[in-house]
Amino acid sequence: MRAVTEPTARLQRLEQALQARVNTWRLAPVVEALQALRGVQFTVAVTTVAELGDLTHLTTRKPLRSDLGLTPAEYSRGPRRAQGGIPKTGHRHARRALVEGAWAYRDPTKVSRHLQRQLEQLPNPIQDLRWKAQVRLCQRDRPLLARGTHANQDVVALA
Repeated sequence: MRAVTEPTARLQRLEQALQARVNTWRLAPVVEALQALRGVQFTVAVTTVAELGDLTHLTTRKPLRSDLGLTPAEYSRGPRRAQGGIPKTGHRHARRALVEGAWAYRDPTKVSRHLQRQLEQLPNPIQDLRWKAQVRLCQRDRPLLARGTHANQDVVALA
C-alpha cells in the first residue's frame, strides 16, 4: 500500500509547490489559456510553456512544429518523396506533453463538466478559440482513423 500512496502523496506535494510558483510567474495567463484546451492539464501546460517560453515570436504553426520535433523526416530523391518518423530533436519534454494531451482529441467533440467550470473563468475569445481548435482536431482524426494509420501516428499528427 505504501508503494502506491507515497509516490501519489509526493506528486500532490510537487504539484502544489508548482502551482504556488506559477501563480507569480509572468507567463501564468498563458498557462491558464492552454489549460482551456482539452487534454491539457496543469502539468502539461506548465511543461509546454517552460520549454517553449514566450510564444509571441511565432507567427505560424510550422516553426513551432519544427521546434518541437513534430515535423516528419523526409527522404526525397528526384520525383520520389518518402516521409519517415519524427526526429528526436527539439524540445522533447514539450513534445511528450503535447502528444500525451493529444490522446484526448481522439474522442468525439464535447465539453466535460470539469472543463466547463474552468472555462467560465476565462475570457470569451479564449473559449471560442478553444472550441474551434477542438472541433478542428477532432475532425482531423476521423480521416486518419478511416485510412487505417496507426494510433500513435494519429496522435502525433494531432499534437
